[in-house]
Amino acid sequence: MTDIRTGLGGQGLLFSLTAAATFGTSGSFATALTDAGWTTGAAVTFRITIAALVLTIPALIQLQRHWPTLRAHGPQIWRRSLTAVSAYGLIAVALCQLAYFNAVQRLNVGVALLLEYLGVVLVVLWMWLRHGQQPRRLTIAGSVTAIVGLVLVLDLTGSKSLDPIGVLWGLGAAVGLALFFILSGNADDPMPPITMAWAGMLIGAVALIALAGVGALPIEVHLVDVQLGGRAMSWLVPVLGLSVVAAAIAYIAGIEAARRLGARLASFVGLTEVLFAVLFAWLLLDQLPGRIQLVGGVLIVAGIALVRVDELRSPTPEKAEVTADDGAPAELRVL
Repeated sequence: MTDIRTGLGGQGLLFSLTAAATFGTSGSFATALTDAGWTTGAAVTFRITIAALVLTIPALIQLQRHWPTLRAHGPQIWRRSLTAVSAYGLIAVALCQLAYFNAVQRLNVGVALLLEYLGVVLVVLWMWLRHGQQPRRLTIAGSVTAIVGLVLVLDLTGSKSLDPIGVLWGLGAAVGLALFFILSGNADDPMPPITMAWAGMLIGAVALIALAGVGALPIEVHLVDVQLGGRAMSWLVPVLGLSVVAAAIAYIAGIEAARRLGARLASFVGLTEVLFAVLFAWLLLDQLPGRIQLVGGVLIVAGIALVRVDELRSPTPEKAEVTADDGAPAELRVL
């Protein structure tokens, strides 16, 4: 069986950088809302729910086009795919975002981001333990270089003390991030990317609304003008930015990237989200990055380059060539 990612590295990198850039806008948009009095639960719920609504028609059209192929896979693979989508929506979408925003409430933003991006390390460990892909020297060197760069970019100095509950929330976000790349990187999944992103966000939105309904998730909104890019504008601007740019477009691009590059490389390229977040914070919130952060950015890019070179030197397909007796690709048994 031929790996469909062969020859698609350039497209995969483009999709991955698009995902990183669009995900990187979320911090600035969310800050504009929370500064106006919105709770983080409200921002996350609006973000996922509106994104699911925006993707409904495109997802159903894509599902209709792929229906003959999807039917040919049989009910067993469908059940596995639905299980993966459910895990994607509940953990990689809803839990990951909630965990990160809760971590930010208790920790310095830099520390929370660093904990979340430990998910990249979890991806490497998963591919090693689950698929026997032991990381080689260049991948290890790239990992260390990228993590050092991440520490510098995040500028971990801050006034908040290290809260153990916040650390647990940050680690929860790391698990959600790792699962996002692992599930998105399954090139054998019959679910088309737009449909998968829509279904995952729909499941995540239902879960968040249910939590809000029982009072477990505080929801408070203020429909007033917000400050963004040095000027006052309608609250609809950051809400639509979070929903369309930082969710709908970002998740679709992320799935496309992971299916072309594989979970491991896509997760490393995803580190550039931090660079884009710093850039957008500078442009939209007037938070100017320092020299140390710029040096960190160079190290992140260098680390990604090392991992990419390692991938090109000795490709290690991230899915098994052997299929099960029922015809299901082995990679679908990831959970």
